[in-house]
Amino acid sequence: MKKFITHASSHHSLLQRTRALFLIALLALVGACSTIRFSYNHGDTLLYWWLDAYVDFEGEQSDWVKRDIRELFQWHRKTQLDDYAALLGTFQQQLAGNPTQADLLNGYREIRKHTETLAMKAVPDMVDLARSLTPEQIEQMEGRFKKKNDEYRRKFVSGSVEKRNEARFDKSMEQFKLWFGGFSNEQEKALRRASDARPLDNNVWLEERMLRQRKILALARKIQQEKPSKEQTATMITALLREFFTRMDAPERKGFYDAYINATSNYILSAIRIATPAQKAHAQQRMQGWINDFNVLAKEAK
Repeated sequence: MKKFITHASSHHSLLQRTRALFLIALLALVGACSTIRFSYNHGDTLLYWWLDAYVDFEGEQSDWVKRDIRELFQWHRKTQLDDYAALLGTFQQQLAGNPTQADLLNGYREIRKHTETLAMKAVPDMVDLARSLTPEQIEQMEGRFKKKNDEYRRKFVSGSVEKRNEARFDKSMEQFKLWFGGFSNEQEKALRRASDARPLDNNVWLEERMLRQRKILALARKIQQEKPSKEQTATMITALLREFFTRMDAPERKGFYDAYINATSNYILSAIRIATPAQKAHAQQRMQGWINDFNVLAKEAK
């Protein structure tokens, strides 16, 4: 499930760093830690470092960006974590039975709803940041985009079909192993066949990624040059975020996104179906640990 959620939600961009905060702080980081608590408690610092790599904050800018991130985390801890625990509880119940594609899609929609809530909550912080950017910082962001795109292109777009399929499969297996533990050779072969059956569309993802980046850079330059008011800037940023969130329904991309979600959810179901009782128990235990962490973190904020 994690792979299904993260690929559609995670984007390398400045304005979308906040949109991806849920993933950064709660899911993407747990792979390196047995609990969420440690990662979450340091999430504000990690998010600042990530943003700084794109912008290279200057002087007082650094201080108030850290403050804004810290306050956003405080709000998030107080208002969102109980819902995340409940969502994981639903995943647990579904895994105990025979989850369907509809179950996965419902979970995806719930994650997306929470991500949108977080993004809109962060708009005032994005306004302050966008209005403070210098031309040099925007150029730094553009250079960072290019570097990350080149890395993505080398790993997932260039090379033979076999190489690209292998890179995609390896990435998904990292997520499956996080949930289910190890897999036998036979299970991995079955999952590789299911993975390779999916459309190999990383070039389209790269196009979408670069489109978002161009729009972000254009907006950042417009704000820097025209110096709109806070209210005007908030309107522009909100409109861009809504465009990103509704991109899956755009006529030129709806067919692609629908096919991707269908193929990916079926791939996840393949992993669930071949999982042994012991592997499912591992996933249940993993989720329970995260539920406990969410509950503790939420209780600490009250």
